[in-house]
Formats: sequence, C-alpha cells, structure tokens
Amino acid sequence: MVAISKNIENYYDIIVVGAGISGIGAGYYLQKNCNSKSFCILENREDIGGTWDLFKYPGIRSDSDMFTLGYAFKPWKDQKSIADGPSILNYLKETVKENDLLKKIKFQHKVLHASWDSKVSRWSLEVLNTKENSTIVLTCNFLFTGTGYYDYEHGYTPEFDAVESFNGTIIHPQKWPKDLDYEDKKVVVIGSGATAATIVPVLSKKAKHVTMLQRSPTYYFNAPDEDRFANTLKKILPTKFAYTTIRLRNVFFQQLLYRICRKYPEYVKRKLIDQVRQLLPNYDVKKHFTPKYYPWEQRMCLIPNADLFESIKLKKASIVTDHIDHFTDKGLKLKSDTEIEADIVITATGLNIQQFGGIKLFVDSKPINPADTMTYKSMMFSGVPNFINSFGYINASWTLKADLTCEYACRLINYMDKNGYKHCLPEIPNDVKEKDDWLATEFSSGYIHRAKHLFPKQGSRSPWIDTQNYFKDFFGIKFGRINDDSINFTAH
Repeated sequence: MVAISKNIENYYDIIVVGAGISGIGAGYYLQKNCNSKSFCILENREDIGGTWDLFKYPGIRSDSDMFTLGYAFKPWKDQKSIADGPSILNYLKETVKENDLLKKIKFQHKVLHASWDSKVSRWSLEVLNTKENSTIVLTCNFLFTGTGYYDYEHGYTPEFDAVESFNGTIIHPQKWPKDLDYEDKKVVVIGSGATAATIVPVLSKKAKHVTMLQRSPTYYFNAPDEDRFANTLKKILPTKFAYTTIRLRNVFFQQLLYRICRKYPEYVKRKLIDQVRQLLPNYDVKKHFTPKYYPWEQRMCLIPNADLFESIKLKKASIVTDHIDHFTDKGLKLKSDTEIEADIVITATGLNIQQFGGIKLFVDSKPINPADTMTYKSMMFSGVPNFINSFGYINASWTLKADLTCEYACRLINYMDKNGYKHCLPEIPNDVKEKDDWLATEFSSGYIHRAKHLFPKQGSRSPWIDTQNYFKDFFGIKFGRINDDSINFTAH
C-alpha cells in the first residue's frame, strides 16, 4: 500500500515535470530569465536524461545532428555531429552540472494528477515518491511539462500469433537487457525505422547473421557522422559564434529539405532511392528500399557512414520484406510461407504515445482530454490555464522547439509578473475554425496514427496553427506579442 502524506509540501512558482532535454532546458532558462521565481524539476526516474538514459540498446544514437539537437546556449564541441547515446547523455549531465541544476531536481517523483483551482490560481500536484512509496502534494502557480511524447514504461509491440511457441528470446529495444549475449546467434529485428536501422549494423558485427524483417520499406539517407565544414569552422572561429553559425546553417538545410520533399516528392524519392542503388548495386532495391509513401510523410532515417548498407554488402545482415503469419518454435513463419530461424527476435516496432507523461489533468475538478482542446502556439491548450507542454519538431531536431518553448514560458511568466497577473488562459476566438489534429494531418507514421485520438486539434489561423517551421516560430514565439487576441489574463 502507498502511504499518503496529508501535508502540503513547499509551494513553487513553477514546477517542471521531466529531467530530459526539455526539462533541463526549462531549468536553465528559468534560472537565467526568471531568477526571482522558485522552481523545481520532478523526475520519475533515478537519473537525468530522459530518452538518452532510458534506451540502452547497442548503437543507440541520434539521427539529428548535435548542432541542432544541442541547446542554443551550450555549444556541442565533439568531432562527431551524429552522436551516440552515451555522448548525448554526458552532454546533458554537463549542462546540469555547469548550471548547478541538480539541486533543483527531485528524483523518483512521479506526477499522477495535476489539478488547477481557479479560485486561488494554483496547481496541486499529487506526486508519488517511488523511493519511499508515499504520495505527497506539491503546489505551484505555473506548470511546465517536458515529458516527451511516449510511454517510458512500455514500447509498442503488435500482437503476433503463437508467440508462446518460440523457444528463443524476444526483446523490445525499450527494455534492452544488460547481459544479452548475441554473439554467433541468429537475430531477427522486426521493423525498418530508425531503431532497427541502428541496431542491425551493430549486432551484425558479432551475430551469426541479422535479418531485418519489414512489412514495408523506409527512406534512408546516408551521410558521414562528422561534419567537416563544422569542424573546420570550430577551429577558426570563437566557439559560440561558430556553434551559432553551424546551427543556423543546419536548421536552414533541415527546413529546406523538408519543403523540397513536400513540394517535389517524386524528385526526392528518386534521388534517395538512387543513392541506395549506388551503395547496393546488386540488391533488390525496388522491393526492399522503395516505400509506397513519399519522403517526409514519415520521418526519414539517417544512416551514418553507410553502416547499414555496409553490413548488407558484407552479407552479415539482410532484409526481408514480408508479413509475419505466426511464430514457430524456431523462429517466424511469413505470409509467403517462408520461415526465418532465430535465436533472438527484437521487436523494433515503435513507441506507445502518451500525453504529459501520463499525468491526468483537471481544471476546476473537470478532467481535461487533450483531444477536446486546441493547441495554442503548439505548446498551450485552450481551456487549460498556466500550463505549457514542450513538444519538439517532427521534421527537425526536438531541441529547436524546446528552446523556443522554454524562452516563451519565461517571457510569459515575466509578463504576468510585471502586470500583476496570476492567471493566463488560451481561449479560441469566434473566427477560428477547428481543423484536424496537427500531427496526423502531416505524417502517416503508424505510431502517430495509433494515437491520433490523443492529440489536440489545431485552428484555421495563427496562433492556433502548428507550423512545423522553425524560422516562423523563431520570430513568432521569440518576438511576437504576449497579449494577443487568443489569451486572456486575470489578476485573481
């Protein structure tokens, strides 16, 4: 049984939930721009890092460059622009240490419910202290969630027939065991996304053979893990100036690539597939590397140094495009009647999306369903006061949007403080029409469409549109009016 503490603990002006990229960034900006305000960071896990502390599978890395996945305020100094998980985690730990943020973080504190009371302009958070197995209550005027977009407890695994008949080991990458021995083993990786494309070449170095089993192909883009231009610029320019220049260049090319993909999909598709043909000239590229959808309808996967293609050329790995019929005692039987033998099956089948880290929100005792709201500046929600959720870009690096969100939160809090406001509430004007949820209209990825019922709607005009455009957001969020026609401020 969980012991319930009746005492209300310390009040904070702001509570941040999550100590991953978004939460650590929020801590930095609050400390720098709102230094008169008290705040704490609540983290469910035992350490910082979020995604980069959770995932432990071999080869874990980012497929975004670190000049844009890194913070605007902390230059990335390593040679590799495509970094592995441990390097990214070390970067986050450096950020926490350099800014003395560890004292602000309460580890093993899981927020269960957050309830807003308009009478006192205050959030009350029911928090489970998992270390002591007790529940406490924390209160604040402003709530900021930086919890990412997926369930940390469970990854997504489809239901497969006869799984219990398999005599080998089945693993989801989100729960990778420390002691897994895959040397000289036959391994099947189910999936073709970024996780599968990362795991396959690494496992192939020791495994007997690795088969990437996919229902349908994914777009892959080969690039070196070191950026020569960036590394040269870092040598000749001051660190901060070089980092900012490289960051802006990379953002520009990210955004340009996305716009070109959307405007000229056939051209980009042909170029991406031609690149694969050059790397694998004797492979069935049409079957295994030609998706049915257009580029950037789903996120493209970066392949650093062509490692996936190299493992295929060396015949240490192969790709099978087919559907699973059922598991057998020795492996998997496919719809084509082919059987793949396996000692280990890795289900790189995706994530389970959830909002706000699973926190249940209430406003004046009424439960809030995000799908019934409209997103304001893609970070606040109609009808939900004094609340910001950090949600990064899908078509660019997560941190680009997280930085802007944190800066806006500070601008908003300081504006309220200066004008004596305690309560801000996004409200939909009469001329704004409701449109579909903003993720599912842009992207066809399975993990998004499985969870489209969880997401808020977007509106017919700014600031109710999610632009997925960094440069528009940069000026609109960083310099736009705080007191526009879509947000209401009160002093009580």
